[in-house]
Parts: sequence; C-alpha cells; structure tokens
Amino acid sequence: MTTATTNTPVACPGCLATPVEGAPVAVPEARVVLSLPTIHCQACIAKVEKALNAHPGIKNARVNLTLKRALVDAEPEVTAPELVTLLEGEGFEAHELDPGALNETATRTASRDILMRLAVAGFASMNVMLLSVAVWSGATDSTRDLFHWISAAIAIPAIAFSAQPFFRNAWAALRAGRLNMDVPITLAILLALVTSLWETWLSGHHAYFDAALTLTFFLLAGRWLDARARSAARSAAEELTALEVPRAWRIEAEGPNEVSVADLRVDDLVLVRPGGRAPVDGVVTEGHSEVDRAMLTGETLPEVRGVGDVISAGEVNLTGPLTLRATAVGHDTSLQRMAELVAVAESGRSRYTSLADRAAKLYAPGVHILSALAFLGWLIWSGDMRVSLNIAAAVLIITCPCALGLAVPAVTTAASGRLFGKGLLIKNATALERLAEVDTVVFDKTGTLTTGKPRLSNWADLNARQQEVAYALAQGSSHPLSRAIVAVAQSSGLSVQPLMGVVEKPGFGTEAEANGQIQRLGRPDWVGVAVEQDGICAALDVGDGAPVLLTFEDDARMGATDAISGLKDAGIRVVLLSGDRVTAVREFAAELQVSEWHAAMLPDQKAQFVKALREEGHHVLMVGDGLNDTAALATAHVSISPAQALDAARAASDMVLLGQDLSPVAEAVLVARQATKRIKENFRIATLYNVIAVPLAVAGMATPLIAALAMSTSSITVSLNALRVRGRG
Repeated sequence: MTTATTNTPVACPGCLATPVEGAPVAVPEARVVLSLPTIHCQACIAKVEKALNAHPGIKNARVNLTLKRALVDAEPEVTAPELVTLLEGEGFEAHELDPGALNETATRTASRDILMRLAVAGFASMNVMLLSVAVWSGATDSTRDLFHWISAAIAIPAIAFSAQPFFRNAWAALRAGRLNMDVPITLAILLALVTSLWETWLSGHHAYFDAALTLTFFLLAGRWLDARARSAARSAAEELTALEVPRAWRIEAEGPNEVSVADLRVDDLVLVRPGGRAPVDGVVTEGHSEVDRAMLTGETLPEVRGVGDVISAGEVNLTGPLTLRATAVGHDTSLQRMAELVAVAESGRSRYTSLADRAAKLYAPGVHILSALAFLGWLIWSGDMRVSLNIAAAVLIITCPCALGLAVPAVTTAASGRLFGKGLLIKNATALERLAEVDTVVFDKTGTLTTGKPRLSNWADLNARQQEVAYALAQGSSHPLSRAIVAVAQSSGLSVQPLMGVVEKPGFGTEAEANGQIQRLGRPDWVGVAVEQDGICAALDVGDGAPVLLTFEDDARMGATDAISGLKDAGIRVVLLSGDRVTAVREFAAELQVSEWHAAMLPDQKAQFVKALREEGHHVLMVGDGLNDTAALATAHVSISPAQALDAARAASDMVLLGQDLSPVAEAVLVARQATKRIKENFRIATLYNVIAVPLAVAGMATPLIAALAMSTSSITVSLNALRVRGRG
C-alpha cells in the first residue's frame, strides 16, 4: 500500500471519488479504505459498520457519510477484495481506495474559512455603522456612550474571529524575527480597537470600531480573492504518484496471488491482466498484447509488446495478459522518477515572487517606521498620550496595505473572468504575471495541437462490400483505429450485422471467417500489404480480391492555426515538441507553419528542452496534455493544458482550456500583459494615495475614522481600475 499522498482520491475504474470540502482526513491507523458511492443515510452507515465490525479480523470500522468512505483497521490477513464482496452481499457498491490519497486540498479549505470570516466582518461592520450613524447624527452623553459600548461588544468578538489570519501570520513573522504585510495590518486593527476603547472609557466623542471592522472586511476581501484564484491548484507530482496501483498479482508456486504493491521485489513475476496498469517496471516473460504508452510518448496508438519487451510502471495493458519480471519497484520505477522530476520542477517554479510580494518587502518596514515616528513626534510636541496614539493609529490605518492587497487579486479575478468567458480557466494566482513575461511557447502535438483521435481519410475510396466488412470487423475491437472506422461508418449511415466468430489477435488485428473466406483488419504486414509511407494506417482483406490500405489522419485542433499565428504576431517564438514519428511531426509542422520542431521525444527530453530554454533566459509557456508532458509543464515558467488532458497534466498546469478551441492561448498572453499593466497602475494609485494621505495623517488632520474612509476609497479605486481588464483596452 503506497504511503504517498495526493489531493484527489484514486479509485478503481468503476468509482469516482470526488474530494469534498471539510477538514483534511487523517487515516494513520486504517489499513483498508473503501469508497461507498451508494450510501445515502444514517441507516446505511449503521448497516455497513455492523457488517464490517462483525467480520473476523476487523478491529474497527468507521463510515464517513460526507466522504462516502469506510475506514477499516484490520488484521494483515484481511484483504480489500473480501470486504468489497462482503459489502456487495449487503447490497452496497464498494471499491478500494489508496489511503495515501485522502488528504484534501488545503487551499479549498482556506478559501472557505476566509469567506466565513469575511461574512462575519461584513455583518458586524454593517451593524456598527448603523450605530455610528446615530452618533454622527447628534447623539450625546450617555446615549453616545451606550452606542459606543454596544459597538465595542459587537466589534471585539467579530474582529477576534475575523482577523485571526492576520494575527497568526503577524505573530509567526515576529517570532521569526522578520516583518511581513500582516504586521502593520495587525497593529492598525489593534490600535484602532485600543484607541476606541480608550475614547469610550473616557466618554470621548469619537470611537473607531467601524473603522477597525471596515479595515478587516476589505483586507479579508483581498485575501479571499487571492485564495479563490489558488483554490483550483493541485500538485502534479502527487497526481502522478496516484497513478500507482495499490495491489498487484504476484505469480507464486500455487498461482497468482494478490498482494500489496509495497510487497513486490525485483525479479518477482507479476501478472498484468487486460485493462490493468503495470505496477512495476519489468520485462515481458510471457504473453503478447498491445500496450497504451501515451504516458511516455504521447502517441495515441497502442504499441505491441511480447516476450523480451520492456514495460514501464503506469502503462496500460489493453488486450492480452502479460507476465512481467520486475526490474524496478517502488521508488525506483519510471513513474516515481517522473513524479520526482515534476516535484523538483514545481518547487523551483513556486519560488516565483509576485509583484505584490516584492512591494511588501519595502512597504512593511516603512509603515512601522512612519507610524512610530509620528507617535514619538506628537508625544514630544504635545505631551498628550491620547492624541499621539490617535495619530499613530490614523497613520497605520491610512497606510494599511488594503489597496496593495487588492491590487493583484482584483486584477487577477477580472482577467480570470474575461478568459473564462473565452474558455480558459486560471488556476494559479501568479500565472497571469508569469504569462505576461512569456517570449517562447512550446506546444505538444498529439492531443494538444491535434484532436488525438485518428480519422479514417479514405473511407470513400472503399466499395460497399469493403465498407461493410471493415465496419463489421471493427465492431469487435476497442483499438483506436477500429473505433475510428466505426465512427465514420456510423456517420455515413452504414448499418450491418456484426460478424460471428470475430477473433482479436493482440498486436495484430481482428479476423473472422465468412463463407469459407478469412477476413482480416489490422496491421498491414499481418494482412499482407507492403507499406512504404510513414503514417497511421491499417489494412483490410475481405477474403476475395487484393487487400486495401486504410489511411488515417489526426486532425488539427480547432483554433490551432489561429493560436500559432496570433502568438507569432505578438513576437513570440513557437516550438513544436512531440513523441511521434519524424515524418508525421514534420508534415504537421509544415501544415501549421511552425519552423522549429522536434520529434520522438520522451518525457525527460521534453523537460530538459524546456529547462535549457529557461537557462538561456527565455520565459517559456508550455502547452501539453499527457503524462509525457507533465514534467515539461511543471518545468516551464507557465503552462496550459486542455480540459481533456489527464489529471496529472491538468494538475501540473497553471491554466486549463475548457473547450476544444485552442485560439484562447494567444489571447491569454495579451490579457496577461494587460493585467500586469493594470497591476502596476494599481500600485501607482496606491502610492499616489499614500503620498497625499500620509502627510495629512502625520499632521493630525485625519482621525482614524477619516483614515479608514480614505483607505476604503483607495481600495474601491483599485478595484474599479481592475475591472478595465474585462474590456479590450
């Protein structure tokens, strides 16, 4: 059982386990974890727990209705398949889950937490504002004091709850001997509260509880916008690790025995059944089958594997059973090495410093020094602690980095909305800033620039009998080329009865006997056709007459030409990388007018190519869709993958194309450059605001309340400027 963790549960093919919001689930003691997609009430929980706890060898079983999972602490001899069978006997669908795949995405939890604190701060702020209006309208003496005390009773617990993220971060920074953006925020909030309590205790005319709450509300709004932008992000390294299968069939003296993958050792014989994923790297010792190697090559067509051929962990066996002799297990497999490569690349990219972070390094120390100097100067000048404290609070509030905090997330949200309308989802908070710096775009071919689905191109050249036989034979196979034949036959309205006795020959094709004649559909050399071209093709023999060649094409994705021309118009270098054959890549590159291309590239070669570009000083955008692109996606400065891509590729990317159209890629670069321009404008607005407002606060011409209103005005201005990204300017 793997000990790796991931943010998305991994289930067997029959089960989709979806992460839900809530606290992370820790399962250190559970040996078996089951997904229960059909449970729906407390009675189901009771029945499942009763059945599991009554089973010999089970110490404890607990069911979580929200997650629809059962966590079972059992003796080593208890296996998941027998528990699945037990629950199926009770009328419940059950599937084994990998316990290492149960940690939930922390960013989603953080986003929900901030939203709850934002709601509390907003509600409390509105109530205190109503009381403040009464005071401003002329309430005096005991009535004014009563309203102030009521405001204090509302504001203090509301801020104690809502402002916790700022308090915790500020305390952590101070304990580490450094300053961050949350230190001046915390000081401003606390000074506003202390000053207000002091004024209330002394029956003063002014209290600033509404200012403290408003400040908290606007800052939380900025944090929530930022968290919202991050909430879709997941670790691609963890997604790759999740592709490991938790159990495998080890061939022993008495026959195949299901064991945990962790129990496998080098030189063990492992049975990989049709439809199964290889749990180890190994060499085929028995069997003949077709294998889906899209993870490594990106090529949509399966490859034939027989005795002596090498299989890598994570590859899918399609047709016949294979016996492997393990050459690498556990952390030594190619899948794990790819995951480690991705993890290294992700950690390097995560060190990117946003514009807001860079500004904060200069901002925080300056705010503290200015506020302290204002306090000391007024204390020496006037000797009045009350006045000095009010002015120090006003300086902190008026210089509070609310506008600075909103500058990036407000623009990011506006730009995300514009791109979402074009079919592009932004997952990472700094993706737009990085995308604006791009000068080179690297495209994968199969499944990215192409549809990844072969299309029969010479169907019309076949006569009626050939079409009928081809359709009948193709119906008996799940091979991608057979599916392409079925698709074109159905679209042309052809309807034939399936042939009886169709036999699929793994790695070769399908054949059947009709009227004493052998009919075949499959590899040209098997059917008896000599092929001189280096393209996607198959052959058909209807039993009488010469066999015919069927040719296939992988069409360009919609908008591919527009995307490439748009990038070139923007002065961006375009490169095509592919694991496909040289001839196919060369012809496709010529079709899209891409002059720089590379073929027959493995995943580490793609990642090394992107890394080399970055070392030359280029800012690379990688667009890819398969596991073979995952390392390159993570290595690039910024990355995009189609929504149809595998989970690991989507997780490694910063943006996801929601539709089939590729043209938004070029527009995304233009929008990113506009967004970065707006962010810099927002920083200038915030700076201009401080240049005007700070001297007024230091001169004692702005109370904490006026400072809070000025701060709110700057925040609204920044937000309105951010909305300009939605336009074309």
